[in-house]
Amino acid sequence: MSARNNLIPRACRRRPRIRWERAETLTFSGFLRSAAMPVFGALLFCAAPNPAAGTALAAESPPPSLGLPVACRLGQTCWLVNHVDHETGPGAKDYACGPHTYNGHTGVDIAIRDYSVMDDGVPVVAAAAGTVVRIRDGMLDGDAGLVGHAAVTGRGCGNSVAIDHGAGWETHYCHLRRNSLVVRKGQQVGKGDKLGLVGSSGLAEFPHIHLGVRLKGKPVDPFVGLDRQAACGPGLHPLWEARALRDLNDGGPTSLYDAGFAPVEVNAIALRRGFYREPTIDRHAQALVFWADAFWVHAGDRLHLKLTAPDGRVLAEKSETLTKTQARYMKFIGKRRTVDFKPGTYKGEAVLEREAPGGKRQVFRQDRTVTVE
Repeated sequence: MSARNNLIPRACRRRPRIRWERAETLTFSGFLRSAAMPVFGALLFCAAPNPAAGTALAAESPPPSLGLPVACRLGQTCWLVNHVDHETGPGAKDYACGPHTYNGHTGVDIAIRDYSVMDDGVPVVAAAAGTVVRIRDGMLDGDAGLVGHAAVTGRGCGNSVAIDHGAGWETHYCHLRRNSLVVRKGQQVGKGDKLGLVGSSGLAEFPHIHLGVRLKGKPVDPFVGLDRQAACGPGLHPLWEARALRDLNDGGPTSLYDAGFAPVEVNAIALRRGFYREPTIDRHAQALVFWADAFWVHAGDRLHLKLTAPDGRVLAEKSETLTKTQARYMKFIGKRRTVDFKPGTYKGEAVLEREAPGGKRQVFRQDRTVTVE
């Protein structure tokens, strides 16, 4: 086995299973159309046996203090979408005993909005100072769910960098953009130094960075570290530096992260490649559609969408209570043209509400406007 292949956890070399569920897609005037959508948490981007977090795995020196592995603003231009899996058997649970992971996942996934943002370039940076010990570059970016997972067998981590921090500690950065790496093996890097760009290579189905932390080859959850007092919740000494931990806790994993308008019915695949972001829509368009996209909706959440004309008339409106927990969820409402749309500014509102434990109410919101000319 080559040194490069050692970068990839063994489970990443297997063909993953993708579970599809039916999700109701809201269309015009409240009509519902079913569409098959992947359950985000079931997608395998880089998996391995469950982490050694909370075990008696000893370190010879203090662990690295980790900053964010990507140059972005959590909750605004990037989003924490997957945690380490702590379930020792079938199923999955994150460090807080929540659903925000998938079976066998051993790292932290931070996503950017879509492929158009990926093309613009979002830097991946070293979470801590160290020495580059392994790299891979040259793999194509894309959606492994569309091209087939067999195409990346044995290279699930995609374009990648591994950094040695001493005393057995390493960080792994997976799914970088093709030909974006700017470091070489043996190079010394400081915390925050650029390694490459966020991509979608290997077993990735959307642009994101997978950060894996390992001690003597065993995964460690950076939200837990090496010791914890309870089965659910953060560890006594998380590996994140204070600012990064605060931003990560504030920036995910549930987010109504994107919304916009389109002159046609919205296709989720095209949407997540950067389409349907028109600043203006022609008054002769066949339809006026408002859409919203979310990470990690929960069963029992209530989603409300409303589209309003310049004179205050409600053109389309729909509320629903979600019946399933899903890692990614898109809805749209709209109105087909019967006569030309009146010029002016149209408003779209998307609100996701949740009754959290302890009676606390959480509200996620996106408001957008578009000009019809």
